[in-house]
Amino acid sequence: MLRFLTAGESHGQGLVVILEGLPAGLTIDFDSITHQLRRRQGGYGRGQRMAIESDRAEVLSGVRDGETIGGPIALLVRNKDWTNWKETMGAEAAASESVQANRKPRVSRPRPGHADLAGALKFNRMDIRDVLERASARETAARVAAGAIARQFLEVFNIEVASHVTAIGGIKISFETISFEDVRNIPADAPLRCVDRDIEQVMVKCIDSARAAGDTVGGAFEVILRGLPIGLGNYAQWDRKLDGRLAQAIMSIPAIKAVGIGIGSAASGLPGSQVHDEIVLRPTRDETDDSPIPVARPTNNAGGLEGGITNGEDLRVSGYMKPISTLMKPLRSVDLQTMTEAPATVERSDVCAVPAAAVVAEAMVSLIVADAFLEKFGGDSVGEISRHVIASKELRQSRFPGTAKTEAT
Repeated sequence: MLRFLTAGESHGQGLVVILEGLPAGLTIDFDSITHQLRRRQGGYGRGQRMAIESDRAEVLSGVRDGETIGGPIALLVRNKDWTNWKETMGAEAAASESVQANRKPRVSRPRPGHADLAGALKFNRMDIRDVLERASARETAARVAAGAIARQFLEVFNIEVASHVTAIGGIKISFETISFEDVRNIPADAPLRCVDRDIEQVMVKCIDSARAAGDTVGGAFEVILRGLPIGLGNYAQWDRKLDGRLAQAIMSIPAIKAVGIGIGSAASGLPGSQVHDEIVLRPTRDETDDSPIPVARPTNNAGGLEGGITNGEDLRVSGYMKPISTLMKPLRSVDLQTMTEAPATVERSDVCAVPAAAVVAEAMVSLIVADAFLEKFGGDSVGEISRHVIASKELRQSRFPGTAKTEAT
């Protein structure tokens, strides 16, 4: 079982993640982890905090000589802004008046749409900072670090991950299936990682308008995985269905309000004849045909999942993000100290964080899929798992003699 836990506050010393369950023998590319962390910090519409931080994960355990050794992997992402928050966020009680005087003021005006009010009431905290520091999306940096390692595990078996932004505010790309190649080939300097450069410029203007108005905007993104084997997940129990696990993982990302698999909610308004992906025989099969079985799908409306199990097509998962809840022109709220109406607290924040959320979603999907992969193929080392994958290929070849290769080698 692949699992992880994170700890840390937005302005604390740093973020910690413990990733347990990865096999031994996985070569770790440390630069790739840093690359994923930097991707999370990018995207048009991000706030001033991203100019302060330069995220990098320190590996504290579980890796030796560049390879995993089978034990839990502990990672630390330090917060550079900690130096400005030591007095406010220190673990020990303020022992002197000078420390107390340097602390940030108590937060007492909850932001609509944030965990501020519900969290303060749940944990009986008088200072909302005790809530917002942990509820902050800064926590997702730890997830991206862990997801970067899970992604490297998937890449050993030729499984690729990519994402793209499909909507900002009310501006959307034309909804048709975007190929994995088109997403992978989005230029590195694309401000929003959108496949349509013309629509992307309109999205940028939308973000600029929101910034000028002291407002925020949300949007949508899609994560695509290519090269998945058939049979990840399970229909036998509700909590083992891969689509359900993916939906929970995406919904756990701050500000995500809906998830779609394949064509998502559009399936509810179409007849079955236009939704379900027909199964047809491939016209030819020879040694150049790398399909896992001798049948094909003309469409992929199901997004690579049927009955909670991968079916060999690209896995496609969409997330829908609400606008960030910190507005520079704050909404109405109530000061919980004085119990009078007052504008909501303003914290340093983003105007739009949809591209960043897509990177976090890549990490979460990688973690869930890597766990499902380990569940199916098992093994305590990468070499052992590879042998199990080969055995699965040979078993399928005996069932479908025309099969020359598998989806994971």
